Amino acid sequence: MPEMDVDQWPRVGVLLREWRRRRRLSQLDLALLADTSTRHLSCVETGRSRPSRTMVLRLADALEVPLRERNTLLLAADYAPAYRESDLDDAGMAQIRAALDMMLTAHEPYPAVVVDRWWNVVTGNGAMSVLMTGIPPEVLVPRPNVFRLTLHPEGLATRLANAGEVRALLLERLLRQVQATGDAQLRALYEEVCRYPAPAEQETVRADAAAARPGPIQVPLRMRVPGGELSLFSTMATFGAPADVTLSELAIELFYPLDEFTAEALRAAAAAAAGQ
Repeated sequence: MPEMDVDQWPRVGVLLREWRRRRRLSQLDLALLADTSTRHLSCVETGRSRPSRTMVLRLADALEVPLRERNTLLLAADYAPAYRESDLDDAGMAQIRAALDMMLTAHEPYPAVVVDRWWNVVTGNGAMSVLMTGIPPEVLVPRPNVFRLTLHPEGLATRLANAGEVRALLLERLLRQVQATGDAQLRALYEEVCRYPAPAEQETVRADAAAARPGPIQVPLRMRVPGGELSLFSTMATFGAPADVTLSELAIELFYPLDEFTAEALRAAAAAAAGQ
């Protein structure tokens, strides 16, 4: 049996304390959620006690730690990872790929895209061409990314009628995700897109103005096209109860029309593409 590295114990305690503070929980709050004592939790966080594998997983569950970071916690406590990480092309992921293809295809003629935890585009349906047309190649490297595609000064932002509103909403959303996860790659993405110049027509978004806007969506995606303006909103879908890191980090963004002009324009674009 390999010798245990006791230096790992303080490390798992430090990581758990970081997650607890990120979730704005006291030791008492977390102890109650994880059905343990504050004394034991304090000993774990300070490295005076090594948590069991079950306790690590129980605390991670109470803290809503993503699966990738749960594996990191287990490794820090000198346990084997609990969750596998598969390539989406693996044979065991065939049914997942089939489900994704089914959702994307069924959603046409409206755009839909699958993204990973860093908002990199994994795949999309044919209707996504409406949003991707005219995006220069340099914006698409090293991988197409939703925030770069939308906020880059040579990306979709040039065609948005409400680019300032969309920029403010997306930056706020990304910052919340950075704060909730502590993910270094997401933070780097946030810092990158924050440096993009703001649109010349940057709007001052006020709560009263947003409340006065007609319609159920506060900030739709309003895109200029020949003959008018597309108005879209989106919903996000994820897989329930994933046991695989890759699967847990996938999300499907589905776009829908907010008016009949948009719906008809998307149907016409799909028909034109099918006739080519």
